[in-house]
Amino acid sequence: MTGTRVALLPPTRAEYCVIACAEAWRGNGEVLAGPMGLIPAVGARLARLTFAPDLLLTDGEALLVRPDGTTEGWVPYRKHLALVTGGRRHVMMGASQIDRFGNQNISCIGDWERPKRQLLGVRGAPVNTLNNPTSYWVPRHARRVFVERVDMVCGVGYDHADGARHHRIPRVVSNLGVFDFATPDHSMRLASLHPGVTLQQVREATSFELTVPDEVPATREPTPEELHLIREVIDPGNTRAREVGS
Repeated sequence: MTGTRVALLPPTRAEYCVIACAEAWRGNGEVLAGPMGLIPAVGARLARLTFAPDLLLTDGEALLVRPDGTTEGWVPYRKHLALVTGGRRHVMMGASQIDRFGNQNISCIGDWERPKRQLLGVRGAPVNTLNNPTSYWVPRHARRVFVERVDMVCGVGYDHADGARHHRIPRVVSNLGVFDFATPDHSMRLASLHPGVTLQQVREATSFELTVPDEVPATREPTPEELHLIREVIDPGNTRAREVGS
């Protein structure tokens, strides 16, 4: 009875974000998922349990794991590098800044020589973006994140990726909607709005002009099975709400 009552509650904003992140891996086949962040991790596990059964999940180190966390296999470091550099991984990273062509910054805010704020550093962002598909998750959509031009290119966008064989940015998911680069010049496009979000809200929270189709669909609603898996199997503690409120 408890499960039935929970499943009948309408989806929260966080659950729409989980679904939007999970959809990034639809149709990828047997690739290594690299979700960075709570909502992407729940999304990757949901994808594996439903429409992407061939998706490979890791513990973040050297083991392949099932959605319940039990060990499924071992990935030696050399094999992991082969997957990363050969287009066989799809990572979903965060972004302190992201611009209209998908350039991402996680290194510093301001001029590199005298930054106003030091962040994580470039880390593996260039290798990720040039060598395998990379999507992004932004839990707080704001003008300081969706900027006209990033202060430093860490993750490589479409305007800097000429000749990169495996470069692709399937989607950007924020707490307001889903975005892609399905435009002639590979500039960012609004692909869907989460229910309850208006186009005006997105425009006010974005520092550059988005491409907006004549009709913007709503982000896909979770099915009853997906809600059951999210709420009772993958994340029964509702930790997803820590990243995205109602």
